[in-house]
Amino acid sequence: MTTTDPIYRTDALIAEDIDAYLVQHQNKSLLRFITCGSVDDGKSTLIGRLLYDSKMIFEDQLATLEADSKRVGTQGQEIDFALLVDGLAAEREQGITIDVAYRFFATEKRKFIVADTPGHEQYTRNMVTGASTADLAVILIDARKGVLTQTRRHSYLAHLIGIRNLVLAVNKMDLIGYDQARYEEIVADYRSFATSIGIADFTPMPISGFKGDNITSKSENTPWYSGPTLMAHLETVELDVTSAQAKPFRMPVQWVNRPNLDFRGFSGLIASGTIKPGDAVRVLPSGKTSTLARIVTMAGDLDEAVAGQSPTLTFADEIDCSRGDVIAIAAEPPQVADQFEATFVWMADEEMLPGRPYWLKLGTQTVSATVQAPKYQTNVNTMEQLAAKTLELNAIGVANFSTDKPIVFEPYADNRSLGGFILIDKISNATVAAGMIHFALRRGQNIHWQATDVSREKHADLKNQKPAVLWFTGLSGAGKSTIANLVEQRLVRMNRHTFLLDGDNVRHGLNKDLGFTDADRVENIRRVGEVAKLMTDAGLIVITAFISPFRAEREMVRQMLAPGEFIEVHIDTPLAEAEKRDVKGLYAKARAGQLKNFTGIDSPYEAPERPEIHIDTTGMTPDQAADAIVAKLIP
Repeated sequence: MTTTDPIYRTDALIAEDIDAYLVQHQNKSLLRFITCGSVDDGKSTLIGRLLYDSKMIFEDQLATLEADSKRVGTQGQEIDFALLVDGLAAEREQGITIDVAYRFFATEKRKFIVADTPGHEQYTRNMVTGASTADLAVILIDARKGVLTQTRRHSYLAHLIGIRNLVLAVNKMDLIGYDQARYEEIVADYRSFATSIGIADFTPMPISGFKGDNITSKSENTPWYSGPTLMAHLETVELDVTSAQAKPFRMPVQWVNRPNLDFRGFSGLIASGTIKPGDAVRVLPSGKTSTLARIVTMAGDLDEAVAGQSPTLTFADEIDCSRGDVIAIAAEPPQVADQFEATFVWMADEEMLPGRPYWLKLGTQTVSATVQAPKYQTNVNTMEQLAAKTLELNAIGVANFSTDKPIVFEPYADNRSLGGFILIDKISNATVAAGMIHFALRRGQNIHWQATDVSREKHADLKNQKPAVLWFTGLSGAGKSTIANLVEQRLVRMNRHTFLLDGDNVRHGLNKDLGFTDADRVENIRRVGEVAKLMTDAGLIVITAFISPFRAEREMVRQMLAPGEFIEVHIDTPLAEAEKRDVKGLYAKARAGQLKNFTGIDSPYEAPERPEIHIDTTGMTPDQAADAIVAKLIP
């Protein structure tokens, strides 16, 4: 090592002036990038080489690497650099890639966070996760195999997610004798595909992660290549910071900072733009306006804040602002809507169910959202737009979304922070999709709630009762309709105003267009829930008798109503008992294969976990059950 070596200079600076080194390190720009491509294209080996050649690895890693190289009989640098990426030990043991491995390293010029994303198709969702925060994607291609399906899939996803810096790393050039003609053939093939999906530019380079060709230094094996090394490109590629600062100011509020009664500030990461004290600002979705008073940081007040900083802002006026709101420059606010179109990648093992409510998280905003049936699904191999009723794992589609309250957003193409969202299952809390907003739907902007003078409270007072929904759920044959009918009779005799919604009856009219697939069951319950809500607005006691097999949809109806108005009644009958009754002969048909998607046989029933009322029909008669329910409703 010479005194001019960057590593020597860095080590010397650490030894001489640690504070100066820390300042220098802190001020380095940060590049987040991913490695992606097909299986066994050499992603982990490439990352190991980058870490090894940049000398930014720990002594214990070097010791492990040297021991493993001796054990397998390798010499010099011809070793398994994937061993440096120790987070992938499990995948080496199992022979598969199971997750995204993140690694941090730095050179004299820049800091890096690299995500090694899986190559297997079933782990496409992991690749999306890694790419969601990346500035650059290194797309690897095995020089022996050329452009493969996963090459196209990952390129499409990287472009879709908004990564505009793409490196086409044609790897394993040593295994084809550094053949220039083969390299140029692969680049031309990829360029043809890239152009077809809207990728305007990319940086190709011939490399060998195993041998180190064109990774940190120019290779003598490729004298015909005049471009940069991979490391040189990573160190000098321009980041999108300047572009973000040039856009209108937006800051999603993460928390309200109020240490005392004299101070009230709003903290968050500035997504775009710049702001100065005295600028007119608008808080969305409320639309309230004020003037920026101060920009507060731990180091003192700033004269200006820019994209990428996380200050605390104070206003000249006392206006409402809380977590989830967005502070914007008053003259150029972002959009606010409760319906929009988006492209999304489905990331759950279970297929998407149109109409099912999910949590939608966009920045610091969290709302309840439903997805309509896809407009189409995209075939990443052919770029065809295919008809689809739902989406399965790793599928990419376009659909309309609706939320229970307006969200603040911008098209993803303009602002990744305010245009990208995830969907979260309300029951399991698992992330099921990642999406990118295109635009608000005009109907969402043109339809407004019409206020009326006679309130739901007035309707209830006229009937001298408290509105409620008695939601009977249970297997077919459990006795829901029988008990619901007896409950209504008793309530009517008590001069209560009621209405009974029965599952079979509703399917003769309102829901006659629906079948019994999981998606149709979700829509069936959504419609019934909306009708029940309207009836409670009229002051009625609504009694519903539906199998309603999914907890998520029962919870959806609960959320539609005022607190305490949804009363879940589990008519609990064991499957064997319900099947023995089989009044309608449905179980017999299901067992014979004549009736598909039958709850309890080939479609699941998710029993309530904490129902307000639990009725065990093996221990009481229908009349006893009805009496118990009425007693709970009207003590």
